Amino acid sequence: MKITIIGGSRGTGAQLAALAHAAGHEVTVLSRSGQAPAGVQAVAGDATDPAAAARAVSGADAVVVTVGGAKGVPRQRTAVTRSVISAMQEKGVRRLVVQSSLGAGDSGSQMPAPLRLVMKAVLAKALADHNGQEAAVKDSGLDWTIVRPTGLTDKEPSGTWKALETTDGGQLGGSIPRRDLAACMLHTLTDDSSVGKAFGVSS
Repeated sequence: MKITIIGGSRGTGAQLAALAHAAGHEVTVLSRSGQAPAGVQAVAGDATDPAAAARAVSGADAVVVTVGGAKGVPRQRTAVTRSVISAMQEKGVRRLVVQSSLGAGDSGSQMPAPLRLVMKAVLAKALADHNGQEAAVKDSGLDWTIVRPTGLTDKEPSGTWKALETTDGGQLGGSIPRRDLAACMLHTLTDDSSVGKAFGVSS
């Protein structure tokens, strides 16, 4: 596949870029730094710039958004995601996977009650941004999947993960290694049954 990753210069996005490249996919990373893992095409640019977003997604089979917040920029994730969606619609690219966060949307029920309270208190602005991001995704008309990880760590990956919709019942653990999340997202890209669904993900 030709995969474009928005925000793949570090963190989960970089892990995903490296895994996808190792699996034989053609990977392009768009980031403000213009950095990317070895073997991956790096494009420097601001994803909220329509021209930069259009160049990055043109010709892609799938797009993954893994951006975080930006200091001093309110609702950065929402703005980037809307820009990328518009570019995908313009270029006729259908498949979209977006990294959100557990606690966004209706996923609070998947967390233990104490963690839920902490998330609401400490990460209220980030969750509001993710909620705006998710609303844009669900209204896009694209073949989307939302992935909502628990706390991210740099621990050694286990090679396994738990992915649950809110309708599945049950609760998720408190963390997941970034590389396991990246593996989950790479699997999701080729799983047609995940289209139109949002999954909470943890170890």
